[in-house]
Amino acid sequence: MNMRTAGIHHITAFVTDAQRNVDFYAGVLGLRLVKKTINFDAPEVYHLYFGNEAGSPGTAITFFPWATARRGRIGGGQVGTTVFAVPVGTLGFWRDRLTKLNVAYTQTERFGETYIRFQDWDGLQLEIVEREAGPASEWAFGGVPADKAIKGFGGAELNSFAPDKTMDLLERVMGLTKVGKEGEWVRYRSFGDLGNIIDINHTPMGWGAGGAGTVHHIAWRAKDEEEHRRWREYIAQSGFQPTPVVDRQYFNALYFREQGGILFEIASDTPGFARDEPFESLGEKLMLPGWLEDRRAEVEQGLPPIEVRTLEADVR
Repeated sequence: MNMRTAGIHHITAFVTDAQRNVDFYAGVLGLRLVKKTINFDAPEVYHLYFGNEAGSPGTAITFFPWATARRGRIGGGQVGTTVFAVPVGTLGFWRDRLTKLNVAYTQTERFGETYIRFQDWDGLQLEIVEREAGPASEWAFGGVPADKAIKGFGGAELNSFAPDKTMDLLERVMGLTKVGKEGEWVRYRSFGDLGNIIDINHTPMGWGAGGAGTVHHIAWRAKDEEEHRRWREYIAQSGFQPTPVVDRQYFNALYFREQGGILFEIASDTPGFARDEPFESLGEKLMLPGWLEDRRAEVEQGLPPIEVRTLEADVR
């Protein structure tokens, strides 16, 4: 059995303040808050999803905002950098926008592409790159018009303490294709058009420390629930130890830790975020799984209020 993932489904990270998280990803980056729910394993903590107009697979970055979270340290066994793709010709807009909003950035080159490199307000490492591939976002918010908006993921940089083993997994198990090597980076590509380019640091790295400003896991796409079941069999047959399938309401999930220390998830593209609220009002109401609905008042009381708001700099 050979299988191939189309690329990244979502990336999930830790942050501290929930409102500050909304202000950065909706206010600064112009993404849509497509789902406001809770960490199913810790209902006192939000789980916030940001993406394109629908939170389509390949566009959703998600967060656990934990006010008392320690600051993490980026290192081995983690996604080091999350990369967003924007339309060709818009990098100047994003330089100007980050400058306007006092978000410091640097510029770097990799595999013939120019990247803007910056951090969110918790220290999560991000990049923006122009890409022709992938559908344009139809979402506009604040100071980000739809024709300049982030399409979704360009990909990610992976930090591994055993990069040869991680690269073997990407190619042999996940079905990515090795396309080049430049300096300390090795590039892999999947067949999808978003979240499809993975750069791995070929230098082994010491362990990072989980916490605010770090990625918890990277999730890879399975096209539907049936393919998701086959992925679980395939991962086990390939020598890894996947968890049982978990129903995350908007996708099915399974997890395994690869030999370079990075926590991988396989997530199904279906059923998606519109299964329990209309497309027009995605992200406006706190959505709870059925087993917590009778505790709604208690759960809501334990969560800080948040709102999607236009930043003052975009109003003036």
